Amino acid sequence: MSLHLLLTDILLWSLMIGGMAWGVYMRKAKAGLEAWRDIFRSPVAMVSAVILLFYLAFALLDSVHFKVNDPHRSDSGSVISLLDMAMQHRRTFSERTYSAPFATQEYTRSVVVDKKGVTHQSFLPLKHVSPEGFWQKSMWGMGVGIALALLLIFLHRRWLRGGHERGEPLPWRSAYMTFAILTVLFSWLYVMSFSFHVLGTDKVGGDLFYASLKSIRTGMLIGTLTTLVTLPLALVLGVSAGYFRGWVDDLIQYLYTTLSSIPGVLLIAAGVLTMQVMMDQHPDWFATTVERADIRLLFLVVILGVTSWTGLCRMLRAETLRISQMDYVTAAKAFGVNSWQIMWRHIVPNLTHIILISIVLDFSGLVLAEAVLSYVGVGVDPTMYSWGNMINQARLEMARDPMVWWSLFSAFIFMFVLVLAANLFSDRVQHVLDPRNVS
Repeated sequence: MSLHLLLTDILLWSLMIGGMAWGVYMRKAKAGLEAWRDIFRSPVAMVSAVILLFYLAFALLDSVHFKVNDPHRSDSGSVISLLDMAMQHRRTFSERTYSAPFATQEYTRSVVVDKKGVTHQSFLPLKHVSPEGFWQKSMWGMGVGIALALLLIFLHRRWLRGGHERGEPLPWRSAYMTFAILTVLFSWLYVMSFSFHVLGTDKVGGDLFYASLKSIRTGMLIGTLTTLVTLPLALVLGVSAGYFRGWVDDLIQYLYTTLSSIPGVLLIAAGVLTMQVMMDQHPDWFATTVERADIRLLFLVVILGVTSWTGLCRMLRAETLRISQMDYVTAAKAFGVNSWQIMWRHIVPNLTHIILISIVLDFSGLVLAEAVLSYVGVGVDPTMYSWGNMINQARLEMARDPMVWWSLFSAFIFMFVLVLAANLFSDRVQHVLDPRNVS
């Protein structure tokens, strides 16, 4: 087994390292640090941040891939992640068809022939379920979660007592309670997943708890990596239009006005379908289906970034028009400072609040966009786990009799909690960083 990072793995980890480096820099800047401390003084923002970090942890765990080189293994030559290894018991062993959460038998009757040769319909038992000792396993799972949560909270409290907390204390109690609840819940679900399909199975018997956890990476990648495409385009073009004006401003306005006039779904569909045709014509480009799905996901991120930079560009242009008339910018021009230095040193730092607000507000919209695009068939690869694909597969299941509801329910719960936490956190960021919200 050897390390085999995908392109999206490298980009996500690079973004995380860049974010941590920016966090270290902000700790040295008193004004910026105080602004972020003000954000986290809200218990709602603190709770939302803990939930987002939980999702991010699963995304990072699923973004370290290895290639199996052992010829004695059935999955030799495949690419698996750390999350796949942790969920090996549900990744490789699947049932025959649908089963409800915590069920011990299939959801629909099957035609069987008994020993006497009589044909009848009955519910077949599930192959990979062991219902013995339900309460003992539940207590064990919750106990492990409680112990882990208390240990990590204790270590964090010791770290704070070491003098790492500055200024007014933050609402750590809300963060600890949220962290403890999530840790106990996921520990219980993980321990129980060895004995049950805790969220049921899909049409082909795949475990939905495993599918929901794998879908976290897809949602987080689209929500975060799209900023790598959106931000440079919007920043360079918006600041240039507002600073240089004249024909530069006219050209950039014409560009984003034209792009905004085209329905985004059509641009995304055209781009994804073109990429799909090219990939079908060159199957030798990809050694595994995981790499093929990863390239399509990366291309979808690029398409979403190209089609979603116009709104931020408009705001940055308008703010740059205002800032460029300030006295310190006029003085810098009088001293003969280079235009690009003026934009980088005097204008861009004053646009940080708009950029941060836009990024956190757009995150939830991008996560929902993936679900919508996958539902209409122009999203991620059908072989890739995503909430959009789960919803797309569940639309026919809802019309069955009896109705199969748990596939849609699983995707809805995981996506709803992520989007709700992102929206609540973004509301707090906007309230604190927006200069118009002066209390």
